Amino acid sequence: MEPIETVVVAFWAMLPAYVPNNAAVLFGGGRPIDAGRTWGDRRLLGDGKTWRGTLGGTLTGVALALGLNAIQPSAADTLGFAIPEFPIVAAITLAGGAMLGDITASFLKRRSGRERGAAFPGLDQLDFVVGALLPTALAVPGWFGETFTIPVLVVVIVVTPILHVGTNVIAYRLGLKDEPW
Repeated sequence: MEPIETVVVAFWAMLPAYVPNNAAVLFGGGRPIDAGRTWGDRRLLGDGKTWRGTLGGTLTGVALALGLNAIQPSAADTLGFAIPEFPIVAAITLAGGAMLGDITASFLKRRSGRERGAAFPGLDQLDFVVGALLPTALAVPGWFGETFTIPVLVVVIVVTPILHVGTNVIAYRLGLKDEPW
């Protein structure tokens, strides 16, 4: 795979995982997943992790994957190289796994004494990537192996933190987030 092709495939394959956390901000609010429960003196997750945001984010990621499938033949023809089509299971595990990774990171933040919105460098940028890729690798290993080659995974790990910081700064400046990370 040529370098440009690798970057395009990485971005295309990760879009259903990139979008859910941003969409969750738009859908958020409502009942927190932890329902106010604590473990020791700290909330399990906090008010920022809601059922509505999680469901809205996941469904947005799945819908995006299905939309990408609809344009995939034309996009591949235009680009002149193959780009992946998402099996429905991959669409669900990428989007839902991204949300689960973010929820897990929230839990770890609370356990480490960080408050809601506090920065946790590294974890903040890659939690949803691990959350998306792990269940996808387990659920659709053939598709995962064909799509997420080593070069594609390297691009994902290098580019994701840059995209994450950039989109969070934009959301912060638009007033959609309380902090720019």
